[in-house]
Amino acid sequence: MLSLNHLSIKSKLILMVLAVSGFSIFVTAALGYRSGKDNLTSRVSNQLTSVRASKAHQIEAYFNTIRNHTQTLSEDPTITSAVQEFTAAHKQLDGSSLSKEAEKKLSDYYAQIFLPRLMKGRSGTPILQSYLLKPPASQYLQFQYIAANPNPVGKKQLLNRAPDNSTYSKVHANYHPIFRNIIERFGYYDMFLINPEGTIVYTVFKETDFASNLLSGPYKGSNLANLVRTVMDAKEQKYTRLVDFAPYAPSYDAPAAFIAAPIYRGSELVGILAFQMPVNEINNVMTGNRNWKEDGLGNSGETYLVGNDQLMRSISRFLIEDPKAFFANLRSLNINEDIIRRIQQFDTTILQLRVKTQGVSQALAGRKGTEIIKDYRSIPVLSSFAPLKIKDLDWVILAEMDLDEAYAPIHSFQRQILISATLLILLTTMVAMGLAHFFVKPISALNISARKVASGELESIPTLETGDEFGELGRSFNSMLHSLRSQRELVEQKSQENESLLLSVFPAAIARRLQHGEKQIAEDISNVAVLYMQVTGFSELAASLSAFESVEILNDLVASFDDIALSHGIEKIKTIGDRYLAVCGLSAPYLDHDKRAVDCGIEMFGVIRRFNFERDFDLNLKIGIDSGDIAVGIVGKSKVVYDVWGKTMNLAVELKDACPPGSILVSQTVHHRLEDLYPFEKLDKVPDHEPITLSAWWLKGTVMPVETEPSEHS
Repeated sequence: MLSLNHLSIKSKLILMVLAVSGFSIFVTAALGYRSGKDNLTSRVSNQLTSVRASKAHQIEAYFNTIRNHTQTLSEDPTITSAVQEFTAAHKQLDGSSLSKEAEKKLSDYYAQIFLPRLMKGRSGTPILQSYLLKPPASQYLQFQYIAANPNPVGKKQLLNRAPDNSTYSKVHANYHPIFRNIIERFGYYDMFLINPEGTIVYTVFKETDFASNLLSGPYKGSNLANLVRTVMDAKEQKYTRLVDFAPYAPSYDAPAAFIAAPIYRGSELVGILAFQMPVNEINNVMTGNRNWKEDGLGNSGETYLVGNDQLMRSISRFLIEDPKAFFANLRSLNINEDIIRRIQQFDTTILQLRVKTQGVSQALAGRKGTEIIKDYRSIPVLSSFAPLKIKDLDWVILAEMDLDEAYAPIHSFQRQILISATLLILLTTMVAMGLAHFFVKPISALNISARKVASGELESIPTLETGDEFGELGRSFNSMLHSLRSQRELVEQKSQENESLLLSVFPAAIARRLQHGEKQIAEDISNVAVLYMQVTGFSELAASLSAFESVEILNDLVASFDDIALSHGIEKIKTIGDRYLAVCGLSAPYLDHDKRAVDCGIEMFGVIRRFNFERDFDLNLKIGIDSGDIAVGIVGKSKVVYDVWGKTMNLAVELKDACPPGSILVSQTVHHRLEDLYPFEKLDKVPDHEPITLSAWWLKGTVMPVETEPSEHS
């Protein structure tokens, strides 16, 4: 094998440039990919969590608005008067009767229109008589406003007044345009006025529940009937109640949810106001009016609702965008054909598709988070889940995106890194060859001249062991280079010693400013995280050791802490005995400075555990972390020190003082920023201490086995 000593200087130069540049490119690419992957993963997770939180806020606000609107309308004098007038007009029809022709027309409506549509989603043969209403007034009203209504099914609300002279029709003509306008403006599916006996004396859409009695009629088992009973039994004014989705027969078993409130005149219950919840409005909120991409959900992301029965409470994006592919996917998962048929019939997944995923289970258990799971299509997704805070409804919300799409930026970034690294190596090779050619050319000429001198024109010059061009040139100037090299090395050594001394005392940015001649250094810095830590048990340990042994132990600990702080971009300010002060965001700002401080503190606990295990010590840590603004500067003249002060610093010290050994306490500011990323718990009292007066949050899982627990909450 050819020795490197016998290669030409041109070949050596090319190999050195390629080796150094190749190694640098590899290290830079590896570090860049790792950092980029971590940042992109965090960004995608945070984006999905943000979308989920936004949609949760919208849907909670929407239901709260509906509840307030229902409560307000139930107290409106117009509604109070309307339910009394409709109730009185309904009673006047108790003695009415239909002609044989009218009875047949009403019966034909049920037999030919209502029951065939109702039984599309059911099996068996319906019994007509079980759906026909018995009271004469109910039959009369259903004939006038449903069977004899000239408008088709779904448009019955367009009739303002039946062609009879009854008092009911006069009352209906007065109020119906108003109430129809209410449901059109606010997006409700239907509006109901129910008398104290449970009879629906008025609806807007005139489905077959119109004029029926919810306590004894054919729909007494519906969720609307159960809601009415609950409101009646409450006997409470200013009371509003929601009932969850369930198949509703008058709407042909379509999923229906209702909200109701009692109507009082003085202390007398005169009726109940109810609204059928607008499914489309809920879907519009969850789909962003079908603008998933604008909401940041890309091509495969969606947000949807699930009830405590694990059934969907909003529509699936994939049913809307590509029904054919959606049903093919369901069949590939062996979903029951009856379920698929009902989804096709109602064109919705509400109450039809069951979602048994890990995200749903955790959200129903009251937890929230972001994980990689398989969704209801059995496709890997990045899922962000949380319970909803809607009174009377036990629902959860999920925001999910296919894992392939969620991690597409990471895969693209990986390809870009590989392509860039390859191109850089090729470019470096060409540049190295060109530079070597031009660099060696003058040296070759100089070498010829040096050989002439060596041939006898001057005294002989000692040769070096190497046989390349640089070796011959080195022999010619060996003495001079040796002298210059010695002087330069001495200067560099002193310079490095001075710089190392400055860097060991001050942060890098401050050390550079001092090197440039600045004398007075002080500044206010915003958006930093202050970590103040104490090693507990060290004073007791030091009392049994010599000063040299104590310093050696403390140096080992501080060196480990310094390495951890440096890896998180955190700068150590100073150590005072067994106390350690560090700041994140001092020289270089970070958006996640508080997260870096918490991660640094967690790793420090790993160091102290290992230290105790290896040396059989009983040391522990108390860590306080706050985020905010600080003031920093050089204090002193003959003996200077770099110090930190301000409210943020003071609060970090207070948190450390209140912190139980083995714990991390953070301020309200840090908790607010990181509550979705770490498990925190409010700390009100520390054992053997007075109750805490400051707002402190304990990071769960940080307590080491000690004699006392940090809090009754832990």
